[in-house]
Amino acid sequence: MLRFIKRSINREYTIIFGLLLSLCILLISVVNMLTLQRAYMYNKQKVLLSCFDDIDEAARNDDITSASFDESLKEMSAINNIEVLVIDSDKKLIKSTDPDASLMSKRLLEFVFGGEKNIEPIYENGRIVIQQTMDPRTKIDYLELWGTLSNSNLILLRTPVQSMKEAAVLANTIFIRFGFIAIIAGIIFVYFATRKITKPILKLVDISEKMTKLDFSEKYDGHSENEVDVLGTHMNRLSDTLEGTISELKSANVKLTQDIEKKTEIDEMRKEFLSNVSHELKTPIALIQGYAEGLKDCVNDDEESRDYYCDVITDEAERMNSLVKSLLSLSELESGNSVVDIVHFDLMELIRNCTDSMDILAKQEDIRIILPEIKSVPVWADEIRTEQVFSNYLSNAIHYAKGEKTVRITITKGDQTVRVGVFNSGDHISNEDLPNLWTKFYKADKARTRQYGGSGIGLSIVKASMEAMGQKFGVDNVDGGVNFWFELDATDRI
Repeated sequence: MLRFIKRSINREYTIIFGLLLSLCILLISVVNMLTLQRAYMYNKQKVLLSCFDDIDEAARNDDITSASFDESLKEMSAINNIEVLVIDSDKKLIKSTDPDASLMSKRLLEFVFGGEKNIEPIYENGRIVIQQTMDPRTKIDYLELWGTLSNSNLILLRTPVQSMKEAAVLANTIFIRFGFIAIIAGIIFVYFATRKITKPILKLVDISEKMTKLDFSEKYDGHSENEVDVLGTHMNRLSDTLEGTISELKSANVKLTQDIEKKTEIDEMRKEFLSNVSHELKTPIALIQGYAEGLKDCVNDDEESRDYYCDVITDEAERMNSLVKSLLSLSELESGNSVVDIVHFDLMELIRNCTDSMDILAKQEDIRIILPEIKSVPVWADEIRTEQVFSNYLSNAIHYAKGEKTVRITITKGDQTVRVGVFNSGDHISNEDLPNLWTKFYKADKARTRQYGGSGIGLSIVKASMEAMGQKFGVDNVDGGVNFWFELDATDRI
């Protein structure tokens, strides 16, 4: 689904947040390393000054030698990790938290009497000095405050700096470790948090990808009503609109294709129609023209010859008239303008009337017509079209009957239909010609001889009439000949 997405928002957000968090941790660590020790030193200076103020107040109140002050001094020393030394101007010990007070006394005197003038003080106000020094005996750095109390006693306060350095390093180490854990936890949190945000976006990506392939089956189903869900709702509406529009376009395209095909088919049919009509009318027109010119030129002056010429002209004119009527009837059927008038009538009576009218033609061809021994067959159909269909079948059967020269009419009753068959003895119709028999102007006789005299329209009229009535029809090669058939609704079907 997302094989084309090379840069995932989820991955990008996670990386960006991880880098920002790592940068913040790094900056804070650098700041801590650069400032934490100084902050500790500054804080210790304030502690030393606070302790000096407490001791100085006790000196002013003459409480410095009291037992209660001793307890306060011990507590002060223990809590703040401070060593305290107080001596008078005669170098006599007043107070000390160090059992070996002589070392601190010596160092205080060195400060007072200028033993270490090269040390730069950190703080100085005229009474006291705060400076960072190293004890030459222990090689330990101290932050020391020395000066004079209100009662003129000398005081020395000191606290080791090493513990401050170690505390700063430890604090930085702990911060870095917890910072690393925070980075990992933050990355994991951001990954899953952004995944929740990007999941609906990926769903929209999937939907949009399918939409590019004209697949509109997938829909967005978010329910949180945030910006992404609003976008998803709009995508659903866009999908429905596109699907409907494309469906309309496809329908229009199909209709356009059908119209183009129909127009092409109509053009081909028109060309074929003109060719066939021209072929069918060419011979009778030529005959009429020839015999008319003969009459005009008095080729034969006797009355019998003139009557023959006039009979030929009349016969050919009747042939053209019949062709034109058939074409008009077929055109009306195929255009759908004709009205189908379904009525109740006796099919057997219609068959007998048609065979009686063609009896003379059958006798001329020495054809025997066999009718079924059925008195009455009531049906529902268009009587005029049914007569047209049966007459075409019977006419073809009479003209194409060979061998035994038999035409047999059969009526087969089904559950809801009646099938009429018109059989003529003779040759079978080739498989190549069978599907084309219902095509206008098609003749199995490729030479288009005038021996039969048909126009090739009769079976086309049969097809159009039966389709107009919504009934079945066809032709089968059977033993001894060919059987044309059609079906009508039986009376009990209505």
